[in-house]
Amino acid sequence: MSRPTIHYSVIVPAYKENGNIRPLVTRIYNALRQYDSPVPADQVEVIIVDDNSRDGSVENVQSLQQEGYNVRIIVRTTERGLSSAVVRGFQEAVGDNMLCMDADLQHPPEYVPSMLAAMSPSATFVLGTRYAKGVEMDKDWPLYRRVISSGARLLALPLTTASDPMSGFFGVRKEAFLKARNLNSQGFKIALDLLIKAHIAPQAIAEVPFSFGVRAEGESKLTGKVMIKYLEQLAELYWYKFSFLIVIFVIVAVIALIWVAQSFLESA
Repeated sequence: MSRPTIHYSVIVPAYKENGNIRPLVTRIYNALRQYDSPVPADQVEVIIVDDNSRDGSVENVQSLQQEGYNVRIIVRTTERGLSSAVVRGFQEAVGDNMLCMDADLQHPPEYVPSMLAAMSPSATFVLGTRYAKGVEMDKDWPLYRRVISSGARLLALPLTTASDPMSGFFGVRKEAFLKARNLNSQGFKIALDLLIKAHIAPQAIAEVPFSFGVRAEGESKLTGKVMIKYLEQLAELYWYKFSFLIVIFVIVAVIALIWVAQSFLESA
């Protein structure tokens, strides 16, 4: 009997997240196996992209495989970073509908079926959003984390109509992903990079409301260095999207200066 075709891939970048891998994978498949799940569990694979944690993650995944879960792990030994891990996972994915989520359980696995189902040939990008009616945005986070999250979102608003490009819980169709060029593999927010560089139209974005969960194991990866990288990424994206306006402004300014100079000389 042939195995079902994989149409959906869930990509999970991870570094020292072994304590979260088992609950993450089992909760994803428990949600997919519910009678009202819009996506069949046997059409979904989970890919852990691990940055050489050496914390038992490989053995944990092997144990889950033996129990029948369709999960595999890619261990990277020469690369590091969240965005490059997501890109590697998308490149390795079998499914045409690819979902990215954090390993720390702050993206609740119970939302995976609805996130996967939201993608279609017309909705090539799905975004989990905390900015929807009835959602208590980051309600369990400390104040400083909420301030940082809101500030990061405000800085990105001129770049995209998406309500929450900072959530990190997003999906993209493979054909849209393959259109993206010059992705910033060192950037902090790969979703924002994809929205801009894959030229995702506003009408092609589906949004699914969700509330952040609480990290169960491990430590947060948010550091000052990460925030600086995000600001660098924003600068690169602003130039990518608006460079033509900057060039036009410079040309107009130069012409205006020449005109003023000529006027001054003629009147002298």
